[in-house]
Amino acid sequence: MAISRDDVLHVAKLARLALTEDEVARLGEQLGAILEAVGKVSELELDDVPPTSHPLDLVNVWGEDEPRPSLPADDALANAPERDGDFFRVPPAAAVETP
Repeated sequence: MAISRDDVLHVAKLARLALTEDEVARLGEQLGAILEAVGKVSELELDDVPPTSHPLDLVNVWGEDEPRPSLPADDALANAPERDGDFFRVPPAAAVETP
């Protein structure tokens, strides 16, 4: 299934990718191959197959949650490079530039 150049550029913009013309062409081929592979599912006879969210039965391997005392703050922060009272001290978040 072919995918248009505009669709490739739209996907690249959503993924915040800056692509060269060669990369746009290559990505177009790759996305087309992916869409073709996914499109083969529509060729299958699935009328008798019930919808599922997972092919296997899900089993919760975790035990029940039981309240218990938490780790003391001094122990939790023992290896922190910097701390501010009972908190980790971290650098401020950098501003994220959006295209």
